[in-house]
Amino acid sequence: MVASLRLPSLTYLFTSPSATLGRCSKAVFRRGHHPRPPLAAGFSAQSAAAVPPATEERASKQKSRGEDRAVTPRSLDFNAWYLDVIEHAELADYGPVRGTMVIRPYGYAIWEAIQDFLNVKFKETGHSNMYFPQLIPYSFIEKEASHVEGFSPELAVVTIGGGKELEEKLVVRPTSETIVNHMFTQWIHSHRDLPLMINQWANVTRWEMRTKPFIRTLEFLWQEGHTAHATPEEAEKEALQMIDVYTKFAYEQAAIPVIAGRKSKVERFAGADRTYTIEAMMGDRKALQAGTSHNLGQNFSRAFGTQFTDEIGNRQHVWQTSWAISTRFVGGIIMTHGDDTGLMLPPRLAPIQVIVIPIYKKADEKSGVLSAASSVKEALQSAGVKVKLDDSDQRTPGWKFNFWEMKGVPLRIEIGPRDVSSGSVVVSRRDIPGKEGKVFGISMEPAVLEAYVKDKLDEIQSSLLQRAKLFRDRNIVDVSSYDELKQAISQGKWARGPWSASDQEELRVKEETGATIRCFPFDQPEDIKTCLMTGNPASEVAVFAKSY
Repeated sequence: MVASLRLPSLTYLFTSPSATLGRCSKAVFRRGHHPRPPLAAGFSAQSAAAVPPATEERASKQKSRGEDRAVTPRSLDFNAWYLDVIEHAELADYGPVRGTMVIRPYGYAIWEAIQDFLNVKFKETGHSNMYFPQLIPYSFIEKEASHVEGFSPELAVVTIGGGKELEEKLVVRPTSETIVNHMFTQWIHSHRDLPLMINQWANVTRWEMRTKPFIRTLEFLWQEGHTAHATPEEAEKEALQMIDVYTKFAYEQAAIPVIAGRKSKVERFAGADRTYTIEAMMGDRKALQAGTSHNLGQNFSRAFGTQFTDEIGNRQHVWQTSWAISTRFVGGIIMTHGDDTGLMLPPRLAPIQVIVIPIYKKADEKSGVLSAASSVKEALQSAGVKVKLDDSDQRTPGWKFNFWEMKGVPLRIEIGPRDVSSGSVVVSRRDIPGKEGKVFGISMEPAVLEAYVKDKLDEIQSSLLQRAKLFRDRNIVDVSSYDELKQAISQGKWARGPWSASDQEELRVKEETGATIRCFPFDQPEDIKTCLMTGNPASEVAVFAKSY
């Protein structure tokens, strides 16, 4: 569908009734906040539309449900668990339009950590940040045939501006290849202007019919890189370089063991010659396309006339790439590492790596405990650790333990009167629950504590990656026939097998099993095999899975 956007009046904006959500939450985190509509139905499978007003009857039912229940177990209902974690870890909330979300400070801090790392990598590889307008002339979208065909169902279109019908419809940015090419055409004239390599951090709008917070929403945040080159070899090298940047980020920062590879013709980006991807296995064994890099060839440069004069004076169309990673990666982190207690963050992306909890019962214990806790915080902060001291009086230590575990903080330091007397602290790991993850008697002496904390953060980072790799590898099945593929998919696993069949056969697999080719992995076996569908020779294996 193409949505026509009309600018609302201020009266509507400030008098529109509060939005509600049609599904009751399975859980309310153990704290005394006022009951409110749960997050889940704000991202339901219904069409994107204004959310209906709340009713007193529903509010009354929510109040009677009580406030002391845990998160829905992952094994019971993975989707409900995911939505509960987002709500109780205070990552996001629903927007007033169904399918939109408000990213809360803690959720945005995770996105900022992703930005901080990638920004450095983009600049190291020669790219500069800039910004393009959000509104794009509709005629731009129509210039590249496969692009308009691929994006038309998701476009949001502005037809009214300033109270008047616009002469030309405007598209709210779904991606920027078209407007980038329009500007590249004005900036690129000679081979001396190449390569041109830019990136922008922006929001995009795609009118999704089935939405899920962070994973698929009407509006989301991302970075999109765009480059122009003089030769196809340079463009291919760039596309592969950037998927490698994403792969290393996933492994080294997010502790997510993605499979990098090439998309099939059916699954590649609309307007690309080749699309490269990183595919991640979530906790429910569905695949998440976590990042993509496209070799656009000359498809957009020919459509827009983006040319340069080469070294011998001939006019040539530029060769281009585009590549992107988005806030869906936040959802990927939640679904890869989280457990029944809540969020579990890899230390390198955690907004808070260490939470310090002071524990005291008597008034005369308070000042000594708080002083020691403050000293510990300052020492770790000086050492470059992202640390927070929770010295609030409104909550008990037990409540604080639960709350910060829900938010996925990798390490907790507990300090009580006995610890102050002995000059030591208690350290608990988020990734190892209970007594097994708790160590007593760690010295408060700054040099000792700093070294211990940094060592444990590195251990947690490695442990999360190893755990995710074991889970992934246990759930990938090598298959040699279509029957074996169907059996693996029916068991909720990924299927990996030789493939050289047609696009029509690929679509048949999708229709009959719900699975798609996630990629042809870069890591391929050397021997030539037989296609699992046709029996013909196949030089590549493909990975099939159901996906988000």
